[in-house]
Amino acid sequence: MKTVRILIADDHSVVRAGLKALLEHQGHFRVITEASTGEEAIQRAQEHQPDVAVLDIRMPGLSGIEACRQIVQTVPGCKVIMLTSYAEDELLMAAIQAGASGYVLKRIGDNELVQAVERVSRGEGMLDPAMTASVFAEMRKVTEAQNAAAFSDLTPQEMAVLALVSEGLTNRQIAVKLYLGEGTVRNYVSSVLSKINAANRAEAAAYAVKNSIHELVPPLEDTNEK
Repeated sequence: MKTVRILIADDHSVVRAGLKALLEHQGHFRVITEASTGEEAIQRAQEHQPDVAVLDIRMPGLSGIEACRQIVQTVPGCKVIMLTSYAEDELLMAAIQAGASGYVLKRIGDNELVQAVERVSRGEGMLDPAMTASVFAEMRKVTEAQNAAAFSDLTPQEMAVLALVSEGLTNRQIAVKLYLGEGTVRNYVSSVLSKINAANRAEAAAYAVKNSIHELVPPLEDTNEK
């Protein structure tokens, strides 16, 4: 089995010693260098070219996240695992954006950390199960914000009209749904086309669907079927 060359960075020497003992208990893991600060971690990574860098997220001076960013950018092939004592959503997202391949809590069991290093060394990602829900929640927030921005120039009524246009309804059908005059709906449609820079209803409908308008505008109850 190929030897995995590892850098450990943590400002506590006891933690580094424990991590080194744990990892080197695996026959194919070898800790080739250590660091106690973010700056030192970058220097050692550039000097020794490890396969995996295990970085504490909070260190004196340069943070583990910034060290991760610079290591990923300057050490080809080096994968970074961030270690943290707390499950903090903001730090997690910052670590992912910095290029971390893994993010694990210090309280995880020994086997989980070994598996994290093993998986990351193979080019896989590793996220602590306790943080998975947070990642998906944050991704949903980002997506929702992007979708909302796509319709930021539209009024609520224009949003409702566009949602119905995307369903293929005619101006007359939309007027009935929204209790508006057909001429009023026609004006709304013209305004929407102008604001989203769509040439026609088909383009407007495609734009609305692409940006998930129905996640922002709940479907109307069809009162005509009652």
